[in-house]
Amino acid sequence: MTTALHYFRWAFLVTFAGLAGAFWLGWGYSHNLSGAVSFLLIGAVLAVLEISLSFDNAIVNANKLKEMTPEWQRRFLTWGILIAVFGMRIVFPLLIVVVAAGIGPLEAVRLAATQPGEYARIISGAHLSIAAFGGTFLMMVALNYFIDEGKEVDWIRTLECQLRRCASIRGLEIALVLAVVLVFSAVMPSDERARFLFAAIGGLLAFLGVEVLGHVLDSRQRALSAAAHGGLGAFLYLEVLDASFSFDGVIGAFALTQNLFLIAIGLGIGAMYVRSMTIMLVERRTLAQFRFLEHGAFYSILVLSVIMFAQTLWHIPELVTGVLGSGFIGVALVSSILYNRRNKEA
Repeated sequence: MTTALHYFRWAFLVTFAGLAGAFWLGWGYSHNLSGAVSFLLIGAVLAVLEISLSFDNAIVNANKLKEMTPEWQRRFLTWGILIAVFGMRIVFPLLIVVVAAGIGPLEAVRLAATQPGEYARIISGAHLSIAAFGGTFLMMVALNYFIDEGKEVDWIRTLECQLRRCASIRGLEIALVLAVVLVFSAVMPSDERARFLFAAIGGLLAFLGVEVLGHVLDSRQRALSAAAHGGLGAFLYLEVLDASFSFDGVIGAFALTQNLFLIAIGLGIGAMYVRSMTIMLVERRTLAQFRFLEHGAFYSILVLSVIMFAQTLWHIPELVTGVLGSGFIGVALVSSILYNRRNKEA
């Protein structure tokens, strides 16, 4: 049997190269050892932050990858990681500055390199829209999992049974998310309300758009070949989902450093561990072995969505997000082990 360490060999290699790059970057900026070591430590902390925030991401990725063809699994684990590392950790923060400041991409890169304080200020100014968009999308993902007539396994039975019974009510998930959006918009300062609502509706439309597009593409693929189910539509769904997970880490990273390139290194290292965890979960069929692990991931997503909404009003440390997310997954893992032990004894 392949050992767990086998799956992380590329992540370890990227960690070594990334931390070496962070050290070299720190030396280039400060021209002294203390500055280089400081950059190295911040890079390591950013990687740990990304990993702690992304346990649920890996589990959800693995769950969706089970439905995909081997060809599209390979594409997601190669192209997908490039999009995750370079798209979300480098291009996305640059695009925020391009749109928010009304400048060109090259000017945004120059701003990030020469005026990191101004760059961080622009990113922070876009936090409201990012949190509203990401919170709405992730809440739809979580509710779509729980409000499902076809769901057979329950972890927290009292709650999940009720949600499953409500699955026949058409559009219930959308109604619940819109109710949350209205509550937060009602207590928000009036000058920020329109921006919040616009971004939240954008997140809702993005989820519905990806769902519709996925069904259309996969239906066409099934018509061509029964084995082609779980192709481009599932790939696009996972990419948008990964982007929504990344919002929190990218924004939180600016609390530790304003250097875009150091943020890209630290979060890129973390993204490689998410990829490695995803591969391990799929190949070793870990989700099948641990009955409630998937439930813990989706509860974690639901909590993360609420936290992202709350961040539009208050500052919530990334440590709280990471602890709550990994806490649900940890409790679900323990519950799964106890369930397996009881059934083995029976």
